[in-house]
Amino acid sequence: MQTTITVTGMTCTSCADSTQAALNALPGVEAEVSYDQGRAVIMRPGEVGTERLLETIRAKGYGADLTQATERASSDRGSEQGLHIAVIGSGGSAMAAALKSVERGARVTLIEQGTIGGTCVNIGCVPSKIMIRAAHIAHHRRESPFDDGITATAPTIDRGRLLAQQQSRVEELRHGKYESILEGNPAITVIRGRARFRDAQTLIVDKNDGSEREVAFDRVFIGTGARPAIPPVSGLAGTPYWTSTDALASDTLPERLAVIGASVVAVELAQAFARLGSKVTILARSRLFSREDPAIGEALEAAFQAEGIDVLRGVQISQVVHTDDEFVLTTDTGGIKADKLLVATGRTPNIETLNLDAIGVETARGAILVDDSLRTTVPTIYAAGDCTDQPQFVYVAAAGGSRAATNMTGGEARLDLSAMPAVVFTDPQIATVGLSEAEAEAQGFATDSRTLTLDNVPRALVNFETGGFIKIVAERDSGRLLGVQAVAGEAGELIQTAVMALRAGMTVQDIADELFPYLTMVEGLKLCAQTFTKDVKQLSCCAG
Repeated sequence: MQTTITVTGMTCTSCADSTQAALNALPGVEAEVSYDQGRAVIMRPGEVGTERLLETIRAKGYGADLTQATERASSDRGSEQGLHIAVIGSGGSAMAAALKSVERGARVTLIEQGTIGGTCVNIGCVPSKIMIRAAHIAHHRRESPFDDGITATAPTIDRGRLLAQQQSRVEELRHGKYESILEGNPAITVIRGRARFRDAQTLIVDKNDGSEREVAFDRVFIGTGARPAIPPVSGLAGTPYWTSTDALASDTLPERLAVIGASVVAVELAQAFARLGSKVTILARSRLFSREDPAIGEALEAAFQAEGIDVLRGVQISQVVHTDDEFVLTTDTGGIKADKLLVATGRTPNIETLNLDAIGVETARGAILVDDSLRTTVPTIYAAGDCTDQPQFVYVAAAGGSRAATNMTGGEARLDLSAMPAVVFTDPQIATVGLSEAEAEAQGFATDSRTLTLDNVPRALVNFETGGFIKIVAERDSGRLLGVQAVAGEAGELIQTAVMALRAGMTVQDIADELFPYLTMVEGLKLCAQTFTKDVKQLSCCAG
């Protein structure tokens, strides 16, 4: 790897000589520093990493910024072309990796076999949140806390027209945020086809037009995403069940919808369909959100029951049959009948066709293993997003892709997930960050926690929507924040304040002493923090 660093502030050749000596004193480093050109060229970086090179120059009193990092190319690549990075995929992680790589001086070949843009914009986050918002509007036209004074009118739902509106926005965002960016970037070449590894420096692409192409690279990034996982239930595979992709693309609303699953996708779509007019039954193998604080599932289940959504807990499904346009599910608690069946039991990485075993990329439970620099077990290969063992959120994927690109081009970046927020877009929303009480205690923390019900939060009171809670988990002796869980209207908006507090190492007293705007939901975070030392029921509305 040859690295070029711009050096500012040198006033003579002696400055360059002393800087060169300091760099060459580092283990394994071979460098040349030019006063006239204002740069340092690192021919051999050793094992010290780019950041240490920059710090060594800065320690001499000069400015230092990475100009470029280029692999010494073999003769078939041509050294004048610079570092060549192949990117497999075009979703959140892949696009971030491609754009950051180009920004840092590399040229990119991006390979995509399907629709440009990946899951989030096409069949995930964007269309689902549009549908959820439409369902929210429909629900409040039919029923709201203010029906005594505002006449409620049951709306007429035209799912076909809603779908057209939804897909129009999907296409707009796909073109604006993915297709046009790729088309307008001369440093990125797009190949349409399926990629597989021949070796750790070469891909074979089976192009969509039937031809085959070999792509040699210096580094490669895998961002192939994931697809819905299907449980091995007898008879299920032979039925026209829905995945989330099918449900979001349907232009009709079933009269009866059964949902297998009890986590994010299952509950979001279950409530959306119920609010648009379907009779919905959720079948949970354990309970809603079984991996989270039990209070989260209990609060959401109570909200669902109030809306007429049936939640069946601890259900084991032994068989699925589809006959006469009807699904019949056989369970250990009896039979369930439905017009449509949505299977939402998680997602499985898209890695089977990459030929990873042949080149030594390690996987676990079907996912690519990466370290915090997004490197796989093969040094030239990086990955991020849903195809890896990282949390399956698009913002985690994009952050991983960007950091992987930094590392592939000679930099040093790490993905720190210690303060990672998660949001579920039900109503009320679910939002979490950091450790739950059980997780904290499992890690050896002595904890102290408080739960504030929303009937203590002025914003919730004036909204007449007091179902839910905010919970803070802290380290007992220091009071340091460890985690926050919330079930509340707009919980997704308040959680980022908790993220910043956690990242800053704040204590519950620090949070309690902060200024929060009155009549906001995030004020509930301050009130919850205050409960560690006082009874908030005895405070005036906006007492500090």
